[in-house]
This record gives sequence, structure tokens and C-alpha cells, in this order.
Amino acid sequence: SEMRNYSAVTEFFLVGLSQYPELQFCLFVLCLIMYMIILLGNSLLIIISILDSRLPPPMYFFLGNLSFLDICYTSSSIPPMLIIFSGRKSISFVGCALQMVVSLGLGSTECVLLAVMAYDRYVAICNPLRYPIIMNRVLYVHMAAWSWIIGCLTSLLQTVLTMVLPFCGNNIIDHITCEILALLKLTCSDITVNVIVMTVTNIVLLVIPLLLIFISYVFILSSILRINSTEGRKKAFSTCSAHLTVVILFYGSALFMYMKPKSKGTNASDEIIGLSYGVVTPMLNPIIYSLRNKEVKEAGKKVLTRYLPLLKT
Repeated sequence: SEMRNYSAVTEFFLVGLSQYPELQFCLFVLCLIMYMIILLGNSLLIIISILDSRLPPPMYFFLGNLSFLDICYTSSSIPPMLIIFSGRKSISFVGCALQMVVSLGLGSTECVLLAVMAYDRYVAICNPLRYPIIMNRVLYVHMAAWSWIIGCLTSLLQTVLTMVLPFCGNNIIDHITCEILALLKLTCSDITVNVIVMTVTNIVLLVIPLLLIFISYVFILSSILRINSTEGRKKAFSTCSAHLTVVILFYGSALFMYMKPKSKGTNASDEIIGLSYGVVTPMLNPIIYSLRNKEVKEAGKKVLTRYLPLLKT
């Protein structure tokens, strides 16, 4: 009967960081600039991976997927965040659910995709002669497709399980986005099922891919150390170091957000880390890949010199 007294929640108010108005203005400007860089950098990577046919297909197909994923992910979270920073705090129930399903789904997809990319690097370096046979088109397209399917299905499950809970009139979210942990804090019913599903998902999407990446890199490093020429060693390491940097950035912030014990209140540092996970990593991905990877750098230069004059005419 206690639950019946409350009307259903139709909108939420996102009040994260609202106690720091001057910080909100700085974040508005910062996020806007970063969003522009994300759109530009990732679009360029996609264009390069489509136009330059010399690049080994699997790696650049995955890179294109990663860039597309980053554009979608940030487009679902940054524009609403900019609206919140500019003063409008409310978001509809459906809008909140949509934001949650998209950001969770794409974050989960990225976890799986990074593991798939590690496997790709492992085959390329530890089994170079059989690489084109093993990483054939059917396999790498399937691997990418399954990354998206797994990510989106687990996210759909978690979002539905969260949104069917009664909120008993609690609609003030102490966060800057509709983030699942912040919403679970609002509900007034038992969340055992949600916690169990989230724990299983974290193991499947965070722990297992991270283990696979770690195992791949143990093999990759031992293989690189066996290469006799310094030049060969350098080249092998340069194709991996970009991926490794992205993995450390992405998983570092994801593990920090979802694996630490939950305190009742959300503090500012959590939200800033959430921001770095949602904004900084997608911005750095294309930068890291184009700087650390000679093939991407060369392809980028080639595409720009070939196609820029055409745009001017």
C-alpha cells in the first residue's frame, strides 16, 4: 500500500555537480570542444579505413567500428549533458531509459570489441603467415557483429530490469547522465535481481575480456621479444601500443566506476571519472591510433593529399 500512494515517475531531474555552477560552465565549454574533436577525429578514422585499401582489413574494420561506436556513444550522452550544464535539469522517463540503454550498450560493446581487437593483434604478430587465412572476412565481420549484439542485449536486459522498478516519487538523480548505478539508488524496492545481473554482466563484459586481452598480450610480448631485428620489433610494438593505451584508458575508468564498493552518495570525483570514461576516451582513441600507428598516419596523409584538393574545387 505504501507504493500506491506515489504517482508514477514521468521525468527525472539530473542534479549532478549542480553545487559547482562555475565548474558547470567550464565543463560545458570543455565538453563542447571535446565533442567537436570526437566527431572530427573519429569521422576521419572511418573515412581513412574506407578509402585506403592498403590497410590490413580486419584491424581497420575494427577501428572503423570503434570510431563509429564512439561517435554514437558520445552523441547519446554529450548533447543531453550540455543541456544540463546550460541549466535545464529535467529529462523525460523515456529519454532517460533511451540514454541508459544506448550508453550502457555501446560501453559494453566496446569492452567486447577491444578484446576482439587484441585477438586480431595476437594472430597478426604470433601467426603472421596464417593471419589472412585465420582472420578472414567472415570471421572478422562476425566477431564485430557479435560484439554489438552481446553489448546491446545485455544493456537492454539491465535497462528494462531497472526501469520496471518502482521509484516511489524519487526522481532526483545525483548524476549528470542517466547512469544505471545512480538510478538504482533511487528505487524503493528490492534490487537483488539487478545486482546479480549486473555482477554477472560485469564478469562477462569486463573481467573476461580483460583476461583475454591480458593473455593475448603475454603471447604478443613474448613473440615480439623473439624478433631479431630492432626495426621489426619496433613495428610490431607500434601496432600494439595504440590498442594497449586505449585498453588501459577505457578499462581503467570502467573498472573504477563499476567494480568499487558503492557508497550511498555520489561524489564529484565519481562524476568527473564518469566524464572521462564517456568523453575523454572517445576523444583520445583516434589521436592515439593516428599518432602511435605508422600505417594510420601514412594512410591519413595519403587520403588528405588526394581528397583535399577535390573539396576545394
